[in-house]
Amino acid sequence: MLAYAAAMLQRGRLTWFDRAGNSLNSVGVEGDYSDFRLSPTGQTLAVSLVDPKAWNPDIWLIDLMRGGPSRFTVGSALSAAPVWSPDGARIVFRTNRNGQTELYAKSAGGGGNEEVVLTYETQHAAGIDTPNLVCSDWSPDGRYVISSVPQQTTGDDLWLIPMVGDKKPFKFLGPPADQIHANFSPDGRFVAYTSNESGRFQVYVQTFPLSDRKWQVSTDGGYEPRWRGDGREIYYLSEGRKLMAVSVGAGPSFAVPKVLFQTRVPEGVTSRRTHYVPSRDGERFLVNTQSSDALPNPITVVLNWQADLKK
Repeated sequence: MLAYAAAMLQRGRLTWFDRAGNSLNSVGVEGDYSDFRLSPTGQTLAVSLVDPKAWNPDIWLIDLMRGGPSRFTVGSALSAAPVWSPDGARIVFRTNRNGQTELYAKSAGGGGNEEVVLTYETQHAAGIDTPNLVCSDWSPDGRYVISSVPQQTTGDDLWLIPMVGDKKPFKFLGPPADQIHANFSPDGRFVAYTSNESGRFQVYVQTFPLSDRKWQVSTDGGYEPRWRGDGREIYYLSEGRKLMAVSVGAGPSFAVPKVLFQTRVPEGVTSRRTHYVPSRDGERFLVNTQSSDALPNPITVVLNWQADLKK
């Protein structure tokens, strides 16, 4: 017997919810959105949408005021993980158009030439042994893009890519665990991230620049943290895929996490997917929501497949 399948897609709808979990409206079409990010103004959404024929994602921009998508990247290669510059003027993204994953930047207006931000050669020279990095945020001062990088011996580490100067990346957080989903606080003084250093994924906050101060934000498992626009709240997903909220006080100090609502995001913790983004005021959340009646990806089984070789 021979079994085969087409692209294993995770179809969903990008749907706005309020803090109580009430569905408001959807954005774009149903599809496999591997990741997505709101612009600093909240008026434009950058999404990575998987082409079911090419099996690779391309980046699209959706005007949330006027509606309608426009294509940002074109080609058969993977282009994903769009991250907005603090002023909303540029977008940096990952692509393997040259065979290995590299970082490129382009005007958010869609025109102009693309700029190579980080080449495979520069990564290799810096000690990155598996160039498959995923950029997750751009520092508020515009100086750094932070990325998770899977290493052969240490798992996923957090690296900083300077956006000025020689742009040689350097490690921010490394072993003994996996570190992913890094996001800068709005004032640039802290980084929230996911780590499994305790044996399960939890949300932590570390000072920036790095120091010996660190806080665990989640209490019963969690991943994919995001900051509110004023830095007074952190959101994350629980192990049961509930959207959680934690108030942030001076110091900083972190309150007991509270449940906002149950989501229907795809299962699994991975650095390569975005499941939700909050509005700047934390009153709405755009969630990649799986349809309750979604059909499974089909698998075709061929009996006596060798008979076709004789024809």
